[in-house]
Order: sequence, then structure tokens, then C-alpha cells
Amino acid sequence: MKPLKILFADDDLKYSMLLKRFLEKEGYEVTYAGNGLIALDQFPLVKPDLVLLDINMPGLNGFEVAKRIREADKHVLIFFLSDRSDKADRLQGFQLKANDYLAKPFYPEELTARIRERFTSQLSGVAEDEMYAFGHSVFNYSTNEIRTGNSKVLITSRQADILRLLALNVNKTVSRDTLLDAVWGTASYANSLALNVQMSYLRRSLKNDPSVRIESLMKRVYACRSLKTSLSLDCYTNKTFQKKESL
Repeated sequence: MKPLKILFADDDLKYSMLLKRFLEKEGYEVTYAGNGLIALDQFPLVKPDLVLLDINMPGLNGFEVAKRIREADKHVLIFFLSDRSDKADRLQGFQLKANDYLAKPFYPEELTARIRERFTSQLSGVAEDEMYAFGHSVFNYSTNEIRTGNSKVLITSRQADILRLLALNVNKTVSRDTLLDAVWGTASYANSLALNVQMSYLRRSLKNDPSVRIESLMKRVYACRSLKTSLSLDCYTNKTFQKKESL
């Protein structure tokens, strides 16, 4: 089997060489470009399976590069790797039909896990999308889309994994450790903090549907409760309700 070909564009040379070596040790064939213009020149020559793009690059930024690549190739996977983690930047990335968005700093193992997940999904040839309906919304796990009426919100793969676990367990409890183990692989302190952040992003992503709410109690055990057309994600501990805390 031929190695996966990656075109990696980032103007931070020291950081890029470290990540490039890591990816090569994982068996990927990586071509490095120091800015957006070089990346566009290399793209037709490399014919990559995946493009990794920083956003803040001289010449052409990552968004401009992604737009031009998408005009030429609608199928190549594009991941943004950036220290710009604002909601507006993420949304712009997904509007350009990027496949994922990782905020720096991140663990290299997280990147390779997402690469494997994406290409495994592509090669599996799954015919039907994995869909979940709750409230007035429909969540497409296969495309990371939440649709409410005529509005569509794109979320990250990590957020989609969290929402899928909650949606699969409506009216059942899902412990915090279960979410951490399933989505991150370990219930470390750093990952626990990351879960808080991702829950916050999910709340914002679901704000178009007033019948859906995400609440937390003691931040230890989650439960998805569906009341008619609403999906409530509540958190409680030992069946004794405590004062609610927002993540």
C-alpha cells in the first residue's frame, strides 16, 4: 500500500520540521511548503491526499490557499492547523469546505488519530450517513453538520464525537470519564479541561434550537434526556441533584 501523501504548509520552520519528522515516522510522505504561494505551486506536483494548512502565512494565508485548492480539487482533504481558535476563524475554515480544524497547540498523536479516522471513513465506503434527530435539529455525524430548519452549523470532529455519544445515550447517563476515554483516549487533567471547552462550543453550536439545551451538574456524569421534541443533556451525581454549574 502506498504511503499517504501530505502537503504541509506553515511558515514556522522549527515547528514544521518537528511535525514533519513525526508524521514521516508514522509512515506518511510529507512535502513541506514554507508559505501559501509555495504550497499552491507544489499542490499539482505532489498531488497530495491531505493538505495541512497554517492560517497566518506570508504571501497567501491559509484561507486563501484552501479556497484555491478547493476550486481545483473538491475531494482532497484539508486540515487547518492554527493558533487562531476563534469561532469566526473555525467557521470560515469550514465554509471553505475544510475537513477539520485543529487549534495549536495540539498533540501530534491527535493529528494522526484524526487522519486515520478520516481516511478509514473514506475507504470504508459507508453508503448512508449516520444521523441523529433531537429537538428541532438533525445531527449528521458523518459530515459534522447540525441542521435546524434552514440553518446549518459545522462542528469539529472532536465535538461531533462528544455529541454522538450523548445522542446515543438519550435517557441514560454518560460519565465524564467515559466521554474522556472514548473521545480523547485518557481522562487526564488537560483533557478534562479540553472537554469543558468543547462543551462550551457545542452549546453555541446548538443555540439555533431553543428546544435543545446542554446543562451540567457537578461536571461528573452526563445524561441525555429527550422530552418530546427537546433533548436535554443534564449532569447529575449519585442521583442527588446538586446546584447547576455551567462548564
